[in-house]
Amino acid sequence: MQVPFYTPTREYIQNKEKFDHAIQKVIKRGDFILGEEVKLFEEDICKYTGAKYAIACASGTDALVICSDILGFKEGTYVITTPFTFFASVSCLARNGSTPIFVDIDEDTCQIDVEKIEEILEKIKAGNFIHNGKIIELKNIRGILPVHLFNQTCDMDKLMKIARNYNLKVLEDGAESFGIKVNFEGKEVHSGTIGDFGIYSFFPTKTLGCYGDGGMIVTNNSDLADLAKAYRVHGTKKKYYHDYIGYNSRLDTLQAAILRVKLEYIEESIRKRENIAKIYEDRLSKVKDVKLFKVDKNKGRNVYYVFNIRTEKRDQLKNYLEKNGIGTSIYYPLPLHLQKCFEYLGYKKGDFPISEKISNEILALPIFPEMLDEEIDYVCGKIEEFFK
Repeated sequence: MQVPFYTPTREYIQNKEKFDHAIQKVIKRGDFILGEEVKLFEEDICKYTGAKYAIACASGTDALVICSDILGFKEGTYVITTPFTFFASVSCLARNGSTPIFVDIDEDTCQIDVEKIEEILEKIKAGNFIHNGKIIELKNIRGILPVHLFNQTCDMDKLMKIARNYNLKVLEDGAESFGIKVNFEGKEVHSGTIGDFGIYSFFPTKTLGCYGDGGMIVTNNSDLADLAKAYRVHGTKKKYYHDYIGYNSRLDTLQAAILRVKLEYIEESIRKRENIAKIYEDRLSKVKDVKLFKVDKNKGRNVYYVFNIRTEKRDQLKNYLEKNGIGTSIYYPLPLHLQKCFEYLGYKKGDFPISEKISNEILALPIFPEMLDEEIDYVCGKIEEFFK
């Protein structure tokens, strides 16, 4: 049996008429750049997430770069973030000239360890924190960039208290957390709507994914929203009059039309993901050499964008599954502090042991709403077979 890690074709076939109609409507109208469907999709996102403002752009990466620029994550500043994430979470800082200060993750959840953020800030406040041979001053710490990974968010209650205490900006990287709801200050809110800015990615594999690249910026601050709208179109508020050095980053109208179709049944898609995850949890929790990550289901609603397991025999298992026709992926094989492009930061192997350990053990299994019961059973069966 062949089980793909992900496939977009089944979803298209199931809803072909709707997708074709949405695409044809845009083509007939011809408003390909910031057309009607983009505006309507931004309104849809506000309704779904509860954010006051939504600004569509060309990718989740662009969303991070634009927000980092607006929040002043630039030359001479430092931003606290995690080394265990996708490249874009940190490249957005480097591109704008800011320097990341990494904090290790919690081993059970892979979220940034918020307690360690406070420890570092206390050291900086006391003048006792050295980064790459230099004593860092508190006045140069500009913000925190938490990354919501693997079906849940980091502890935003604690993180926002820290940010307020130290007057720091917060940019939530919610690239893979669309649909996640979290309890924050006694209320259930959507991930990405808590900090100064939040961003989502609509890369095809995401819980809400388009047929190409796409991203979204959300905020509850009208001034920040106005800036984001200008920055995505070359820094203009009025055509050919440039107030800022902006970007060319606009969500295609065709992609917005596709995403609006998908948004109609996203709750059904999330329920299907939850059902698949439950089967995985029930079956694989009984396999001795497999560890499952903890997902606190009391803290909010999860969407199971990915389903990761841990094993010390990760590479052997991955090879075995692929030989048996099962697609897998590794998020992430090398933490960012060990990436060649970030050598200039001065980190070395052993600086973030939990991130390094997880990178050697983590494996993502197939999970997408159209996955068949027999495919789930086959994946579980092959994992059980391998460990026998």
